[in-house]
Amino acid sequence: MDLATSGKGGLGTFVGICIISGVFGVADANVQGGMVGDLSYMRPEFIQSYVAGLAASGVITSALRLITKAAFENSQGGLRKGAILFFAISSFFEFLCVLLYAYVFPKLPVVKYYRSKAASEGSKTVASDLAAGGIQALPETDDVESKNQERLSNKELLLQNIDYAIDMFLIYALTLSIFPGFLSEDTGKHSLGSWYALVLISMYNVWDLIGRYIPLIKPLKLESRKALTTVIISRVLLVPAFYFTSKYGDQGWMIMLTSILGLSNGYLTVCVLTSAPKGYKGPEQNALGNLLVLFLLGGIFAGVTLDWLWLIGKGW
Repeated sequence: MDLATSGKGGLGTFVGICIISGVFGVADANVQGGMVGDLSYMRPEFIQSYVAGLAASGVITSALRLITKAAFENSQGGLRKGAILFFAISSFFEFLCVLLYAYVFPKLPVVKYYRSKAASEGSKTVASDLAAGGIQALPETDDVESKNQERLSNKELLLQNIDYAIDMFLIYALTLSIFPGFLSEDTGKHSLGSWYALVLISMYNVWDLIGRYIPLIKPLKLESRKALTTVIISRVLLVPAFYFTSKYGDQGWMIMLTSILGLSNGYLTVCVLTSAPKGYKGPEQNALGNLLVLFLLGGIFAGVTLDWLWLIGKGW
């Protein structure tokens, strides 16, 4: 869009960017829902790896942004050049992921095993996945076996796991009400200058990544449903903490709070997504993974909407 318009602004360009952003949102929801559903009937470690990959992409994004800012900060049109280089590198990674998922992932023996297992438990959605891995879909079974393969409806699954669904919603509603909008717009003037917001966002991403690996240490993984909900609700205390720190605290305290926000976000996300599918059949685990991502994305939407509340009293 930028290259086609030679960097010119205007209403048409803005509408075009909004449409592209909307398409990205639809694509992200499909990919994230599909992948979490896909991995939910495999091993919990696979979900942990996937969501850790999401956080790692945030770290790489921050690193690229810091590098492009440093490289182009003092050059003419530096922000534009940095953004174009950033998007070119990001697009390359995206294209590489598409190729890996299409041609390498389906052929991994462990993936073939779990997809075949899900098909044997009545999953209708893995036929094309199995075909991509060179395995023919299983033949239709008789009535008795079909009865054994019946799964809970989406409504039944949601009612049984409504606490996990609300947990996912609350995690991301709280996180997105602070990050990245408040951190990049309402942090005051500090010695780091224009680097300050980038440092805060980078710290969030790094600690989010670290938090997603902590549940791999069994004694540190929180699995109690009540305890998870209690900890998630207690994160609301971060809102007044950020408010008063931005008004009266220095940048060290803000960096520490941002790190806590990232650490708790990553840790709790993995705990919920790896605990919820346990005890269900493959097709049910797949559907539950989709439902949890639906609530996760609902939380993101609620969070970015609530983000506007920080502007109250700012003279807008």
